[in-house]
Amino acid sequence: MTVVALLSVAPVIEDSMAGEVAKAVAALEEYDVEYETNPMGTVIEADNTDELFAAAQAAHDAVDGDRVSTVLKIDDKRSRETSAQDKVDAVAEELGRRPTSTE
Repeated sequence: MTVVALLSVAPVIEDSMAGEVAKAVAALEEYDVEYETNPMGTVIEADNTDELFAAAQAAHDAVDGDRVSTVLKIDDKRSRETSAQDKVDAVAEELGRRPTSTE
């Protein structure tokens, strides 16, 4: 996978957003992407930007509400294959440990 992105989709509401966020995450299943959700968004990996943008749009469209906020940050490394895990591993190598405070 060569395109890595951070996607955050949420309705602008006062109550819990979990149900609507779950709809956005479920919409990703229809696309050829790998993803992992964390507390601040969902990291998505795709082979190309066409698939990434289609998946992000589906996630955005899946959320019900009068107002939906979507943020998409893309790292499209074109010179070589990479993955989200490669990025984490590189930081871990520099630190000499996993990049987390819980271990």
